[in-house]
Amino acid sequence: MNFLAHLHLADISGTSLAGNLAGDFAKGNITDHPFHLQQGIWLHRQIDRITDEHELTRDLRRQFPKALQRVAPVLMDLAFDHMLARYWEEYHQQTLAVFCAQAYQQLEQTTELPERLQRLLPMMKQDNWLCAYAGRAGLEAALQGVSRRISQPQLFQGAAVALKKLDVEVEIAFRTLYPQLMAYSRMLARKTPEQYLPRG
Repeated sequence: MNFLAHLHLADISGTSLAGNLAGDFAKGNITDHPFHLQQGIWLHRQIDRITDEHELTRDLRRQFPKALQRVAPVLMDLAFDHMLARYWEEYHQQTLAVFCAQAYQQLEQTTELPERLQRLLPMMKQDNWLCAYAGRAGLEAALQGVSRRISQPQLFQGAAVALKKLDVEVEIAFRTLYPQLMAYSRMLARKTPEQYLPRG
């Protein structure tokens, strides 16, 4: 769910923005998906694995109320996107608005995106989800959007309040972990298995 982070990590690692974002929507074997998306999907999965297994995220997850433990990983993804957008100028030379506009354009120009991403993309661009993450209202709108798209929206009850209470803890975890993910992304881009590398 951390769309902005995966797009940013793709950009700084010189890999496909569309492929990296597609990782949230591409299920099954990587080779079942269009070749031009495969490196990004692979990189996305590596970053997700590193993030999920990191002690910082495990510690942060445990600080969420018991009722939110099941959706805590999704809440952390959204909260990390909020932190990235909030402090964007510390992590990228372009403005957030320029980066988001270019990301939407690249996504629209990419063929054979996963069907669910194709359906979401017009809404994502129209409501400018990526830039909206910078404000608390945008974060809460993202929470509402995710809860509407699942079969048990009640699982997100109290999520906005919990994230507000954990704002400092989330920021500490983000500022500690995210530079590591940036470094991992650059390294993994260089070490992508040959079968997933773009041809030509």
